Amino acid sequence: MTGTAIVVGAGVGGLATAIGLRRAGWLVTVLERRTEVERYGTAFALTPAAQDALEELGVGAAVRRRAVPYRDARIRRPDGRVLARLPLDRVEKKAGKPELLLSRPYLIDALLAGLESFGDVPVKLGEPVAGVADVRAGHDLLVGADGIRSVVRQDCFGGAAGPVPIGSVAWIGIADFESGLHGETWGRGRFFGLTPVEPGRTNWYAAVPDGTTAADLPGLFEGWHDPIPRILGTTDPACWLRYEMRHLYPALPSFVHDGRTALVGDAAHAMTPNLGQGACTAILDAGALTRAVVRHGRTGLAAALRDYDRERRRTAQRTAFASRTLHRFVSTERTGLRDGLARLLPG
Repeated sequence: MTGTAIVVGAGVGGLATAIGLRRAGWLVTVLERRTEVERYGTAFALTPAAQDALEELGVGAAVRRRAVPYRDARIRRPDGRVLARLPLDRVEKKAGKPELLLSRPYLIDALLAGLESFGDVPVKLGEPVAGVADVRAGHDLLVGADGIRSVVRQDCFGGAAGPVPIGSVAWIGIADFESGLHGETWGRGRFFGLTPVEPGRTNWYAAVPDGTTAADLPGLFEGWHDPIPRILGTTDPACWLRYEMRHLYPALPSFVHDGRTALVGDAAHAMTPNLGQGACTAILDAGALTRAVVRHGRTGLAAALRDYDRERRRTAQRTAFASRTLHRFVSTERTGLRDGLARLLPG
């Protein structure tokens, strides 16, 4: 084995990092504070770059079997009038493959299967981490993949950054029919999104002011174009998921610490979901960290972590900033200016 690593967190970023390090010959252990790996959630968008990273991890085929292409999406007003078309065709033309959408449980299962194929990577559930020193003892590398409330980040950087609410809450769910249209509909201070997720089903999400309850939701979208009221009227509110929209603020000065610790995913750069890039950035973090470790080996770990930080920090933080800025733009009360600018977007 090249070295030993402990990965804290069994979400997308943690599992992807564990696979990458194990494929590089490292002995890896994953710790997860929950008593089971979380499979909640609806659809993830996977950019071509994230798809390439998953191929490098050996799980690309498993992901493609369950994913659906995302090729047509529009931005609309509540009355259904189209404001703009998302440039998904240009993304596909440039990369030679379309963006994909995949149910979060399927991605988690693909990553777990990829990890289990090695037969020697324990995923220890119900293992909360209180601090860095004790858990890192006996290991060369510690990876903090423990989410927006990361204990590893707190132990390394103190209160330098933390989760900050942005005043909005998202409700998400799955409708058991195909909507026939996809994209986002922008209203005053709220918006509603629709994406494919698998044949015969539609992923939906609604971003509304904080404090909005499930009972309030249908009234906020009453009179909006079909199928939005139909989705809210026919799906079971008990199956809806509530997500407080937060981001990590301020941006961290580094994704690495003391030459032996690295942060990936939400622990490093938690962002609002507006660009749909949270999972993609975590996967790209995993790929970049693995490549850096392979280049430098166990004895050059500090240099590897510096390379990882140089490759990923500014890029990921720019994505997080862009996502937060987009949320402000989309959820504004000044809809006339916003809609006018939206019409200028290249489609």
